[in-house]
Amino acid sequence: MASVTIHSVRKSFGETPILHGVDIEIPDGSFTVLVGPSGCGKSTLLRMIAGLEHITGGEIKIGGKVVNDVPPKARDIAMVFQNYALYPHMTVRDNMAFSLQLAKMDKAGIEDRVNRAAEILGLQALLDRFPRQLSGGQRQRVAMGRAIVRDPEVFLFDEPLSNLDAKLRVAMRSELKELHQRLKTTSIYVTHDQIEAMTMGDQIVVMRDGRIEQTGSPLQLYDQPANQFVAGFIGSPAMNFLPGTIRRANGVAQVELKDGTKFQAPPSNAQDGQPVVFGTRPEHLALAQQGGIPAQVVVMEPTGMDTFIACRHEGIDISAVFRERYDFAPGSNIHLVPDLSRAHLFDAQTGQRIPA
Repeated sequence: MASVTIHSVRKSFGETPILHGVDIEIPDGSFTVLVGPSGCGKSTLLRMIAGLEHITGGEIKIGGKVVNDVPPKARDIAMVFQNYALYPHMTVRDNMAFSLQLAKMDKAGIEDRVNRAAEILGLQALLDRFPRQLSGGQRQRVAMGRAIVRDPEVFLFDEPLSNLDAKLRVAMRSELKELHQRLKTTSIYVTHDQIEAMTMGDQIVVMRDGRIEQTGSPLQLYDQPANQFVAGFIGSPAMNFLPGTIRRANGVAQVELKDGTKFQAPPSNAQDGQPVVFGTRPEHLALAQQGGIPAQVVVMEPTGMDTFIACRHEGIDISAVFRERYDFAPGSNIHLVPDLSRAHLFDAQTGQRIPA
């Protein structure tokens, strides 16, 4: 196993900058997830760690060794791709053994490693099948098995579950997490799915436009987002945002919305008259008879476990999730009271969270 250090890494394609001086510290044995919208540079960064893309500037270290000019095969990494990248004319056994054969390992050693990986992944009964005879989930297991047999210092995963159906993705998420807990190999995982990031990562790196917005544990990003982008990207359903202004009087701070609605503001050092964006998660709203934020119900979706309500306040969409069961008709008027201990204020100009 090995730590990975990414220091001031830049990447440009011609005159177009893709990564703008990225710094990430990935601890030995951790499961780090790079997450962000399409085009943010996360897959490019992963390919640079693998040695498949040239580094324009900066430094990448694996196990304390600078690998900028080290060829991919000498970096002691194994990569699992989105499209599995299996050889169609080879059996599962041969696909898993191929890299070891290239490394001139003896037959007994190859057989031992392949059988061990097959046992870990439940592939023993599939070793003599060809990729075309496998389901998507089985093919992904083979791709992971091919990586495991190499016993690398670092695993790299490039959106490995994106081709699977929703139910299988959930199952494979658990399998991947269990696999990491078992092998304890440093893993770097790229996805645009924030649910995958939240459920799988020890450390999450949120990227946007080639820059890092925030790095931290899943709950740190969920409870203490650095800015409005992270707050809106992490969490499902997404956080609600209401633009307003801070009004301070008699030691009490309130948020005043554009229509004049006022409610108590969460603790912050926002100044009187400062334009802000009030942020509250759907599950941190409660119903009240009056006060709070008046809203009109648009759609109600009972799931059995909870009730999702899409509503609107003066043209602003608001989502609310309740554990209780409600039956509101579309057009009903309700009042939503936010949990101020879990609400946030963001600077309307910079998008940065305003500290307490």
